[in-house]
Amino acid sequence: MSEAAPKVSVIKMYAAREEIYPREAKGLYANWRWVCVWLTQLVFYGFPWLSWNGRQAVLFDLGARKFYIFGVVLWPQDFIYLALLLIICAYALFLFTAVAGRLWCGFSCPQTVYTEIFMWVERKIEGTRSARMRLDKQPWTAEKVAKKSAKHLVWGVIALWTGFTFVGYFTPIHELVGEVKTLGMGPWEWFWILFYGFATYGNAGWMREQVCKYMCPYARFQSSMFDKDTLTVTYDKERGDPRGARSKSAAKSNLGDCIDCSMCVQVCPTGIDIRDGLQYDCIGCAACVDACDSVMDKVGSPRGLIRYTTENALKNHLTPQQIRRRAMRPRVLIYTAILVLIVAGFLGSLLTRTPLKLDVIRDRGAMGREVEDGMIENVYRLQIMNTDEFPHKYKIKVSGIESIALAGAEEVELPATGSRAVPVRVRISHGKGQPGSNKIMFEVESTDGSDVEVKEKAVFFVPR
Repeated sequence: MSEAAPKVSVIKMYAAREEIYPREAKGLYANWRWVCVWLTQLVFYGFPWLSWNGRQAVLFDLGARKFYIFGVVLWPQDFIYLALLLIICAYALFLFTAVAGRLWCGFSCPQTVYTEIFMWVERKIEGTRSARMRLDKQPWTAEKVAKKSAKHLVWGVIALWTGFTFVGYFTPIHELVGEVKTLGMGPWEWFWILFYGFATYGNAGWMREQVCKYMCPYARFQSSMFDKDTLTVTYDKERGDPRGARSKSAAKSNLGDCIDCSMCVQVCPTGIDIRDGLQYDCIGCAACVDACDSVMDKVGSPRGLIRYTTENALKNHLTPQQIRRRAMRPRVLIYTAILVLIVAGFLGSLLTRTPLKLDVIRDRGAMGREVEDGMIENVYRLQIMNTDEFPHKYKIKVSGIESIALAGAEEVELPATGSRAVPVRVRISHGKGQPGSNKIMFEVESTDGSDVEVKEKAVFFVPR
């Protein structure tokens, strides 16, 4: 008797993506999401066109190693401010996540914002959810080609304009406009416009929820910042189950408030069913809340079957006042206190910083030499930076050893946001100072009434 042929089975290591057709949601949270879209895009697209003191208001000039942010000019020596800004962003993320979950993801994340814009274009050109589904299923006709081409053309224009604006933060945007008109942009400008445009087009037009589900690390570690008092988008199972369609005898059928219409699934941009519980795919956009509230209005049931609430609130039937009181728990208070302290320190340091910087570099080629009249001379290079928006005149002084003085010019003029390397010779009389290293102090102060001065330590070497 022959043996039966082995059964062959195919195991797929990767599941093909199922196309998601989100239905348009209307309601409170949808309105707030569009408010965030307008605010973020007005800032992003508008700031490069603003002027401040005859220059671009926000410009990160990498070639000149200067960052212009309205009235503030930051130099490489101000790297500490970037570090503080990143720390502030991190603690703000911790705080907002502990209080309200993925609030950033659902309303202000660039991926969410641009996906919302691209989906709006898609709805305007291809129609509603059902119309888009029918369009994708039908064969390629002139109408389908026209609609798909128009959609991708608009997407491409938005993406390229986004890439252009991004580069406009690093190259003065008015110069960039001229370069675009003459196709005279440099290779790096071409690269970043096309790269950023392609990333916007691909992420918001094609990948969409896949970026949130597979590429964004925040979805993976968010649970470590959640607790039972974190506000999340939640389905009230106690009130909603058992689910079922409504009828005239629904009151006698012991059904819950959920009519199983699947509207919460249809509006979800990541395609999940929030009734299955909190999932890492949920970005907290609350589109399902708006959809469910509109259905509850139609069937005459109270709103809030799906709502922002906490695990403890559902379990213990807490009132809104109790939820707010439990929000002020130790971890939230600690995050808030740390964030307030860092922000206060950041702003205080930024507002009180001296608009003058001084670096002293000693000439190591000659440790110390004897010149005319038996005097001892050391040579230094003073790197003086005027971080103010206006030109200033400065006077250079030196102290620390008896009879110490500068040999040569003692005044220097610097343009607005300019720097200059000033070689200076410092001399002392013979017999003054100790053999070897002697501590001295350079001082640079303004002479035009701006009342700015800085001091920097250095070493004067006396030959033994």
